[in-house]
Amino acid sequence: MKKKLAIIRADESQMPFVLKAKEMGIETHCFAWDKEGYTHCKGIADYFHPISILDKEKILEKCKELKVDGVFTKSDNAVATAAFVAEGMGLIGNNYEDMVIAANKYQARKTMFEKGVNSPRFVFLQKGQETIDVSGLKYPLIVKPTDRKGSIGVVKVRNEAELKEGIQNAQKLSFNGEVLIEEFIQGSEVLEVMGISWNGKHYFLAIEDSENINNETSFYKLGFSFPAKLNDEERQKVNTQAALALDALNFKYGATDVEVILGDDGKAYIVEANPRMAGEWEHLMLELSTGYDYLKGAINVALNNFEEPVLPLNKCSGLYYLRPESEYLRPVIENWKDDPEIIEAEIFNKAESGQPLGYLVYQSDRKRCWKPGHIV
Repeated sequence: MKKKLAIIRADESQMPFVLKAKEMGIETHCFAWDKEGYTHCKGIADYFHPISILDKEKILEKCKELKVDGVFTKSDNAVATAAFVAEGMGLIGNNYEDMVIAANKYQARKTMFEKGVNSPRFVFLQKGQETIDVSGLKYPLIVKPTDRKGSIGVVKVRNEAELKEGIQNAQKLSFNGEVLIEEFIQGSEVLEVMGISWNGKHYFLAIEDSENINNETSFYKLGFSFPAKLNDEERQKVNTQAALALDALNFKYGATDVEVILGDDGKAYIVEANPRMAGEWEHLMLELSTGYDYLKGAINVALNNFEEPVLPLNKCSGLYYLRPESEYLRPVIENWKDDPEIIEAEIFNKAESGQPLGYLVYQSDRKRCWKPGHIV
């Protein structure tokens, strides 16, 4: 009999998991609000259930009726619901109350700070609060909504006027109206530690480094690659803090994305510890670099079928985005078949504001780099 997997949310970010689960012979059940923009997996998953991802009791009731064997999500806004359902059915998953904290940037920061994880100093702005005393912090500061994923609403501010504008923007984009303000850590680009956890043991698979657009207020990525250029001591510092962060949040099962900065003071600082898999492309980049099927590994955790990760490859891989700031990539992407190390590339006919205009993906024995007038 086929195993049944409940996937909480059905937008585009869940599609790789739906397709991987079907490839594995698993019956897929997606839960989401039945509205345009939220239902990319409708018609792809075996079954679609039009239930809001926030209606955790109703999803639990339906999953009990279906007798699902596992619950999964890749969404910040759904990790608590997934935990609630798994807990209610006695399935593999994390504690619901812990995931409520982990999914909220302020609550997660506060918890990690209190438990000794290297963290930037911070203050918290409640809903409806327009101003806050930041005299105990040093500019530049990072302003972010507490409940949005990725870089949505995240800005770097250098003075009081920019702080006020950043707070107003974050409040507009926040679902709950809460804002986190923290000191900017001077150091390396943000490193992302990709891992998978089982029964509280964290297996760190690879560390990604990124190249960001050179803009004081922008946090969009220009590209990222595996593995990050770190020496053994730096890698140990990064992995140690990542493990401490996940332990502080009591994260025990599933894929994780821990963002870390190596500060100029030599310490590794936790930017965020996300209780779900990273981005839209990282699973592909990680597999090209290490040979590990990250999607399959995460699904197997949800189905109580964990296997310790094996990493048979030691390659370099990466992705570069075509954006207005990186138009020099356009001829590379247009002629990508001339470069045997580019796996795939595409220029989009239409892109939403702030979204990439195209991309390229590569795999090589060396780290590749595309810059204006310079290709490595």
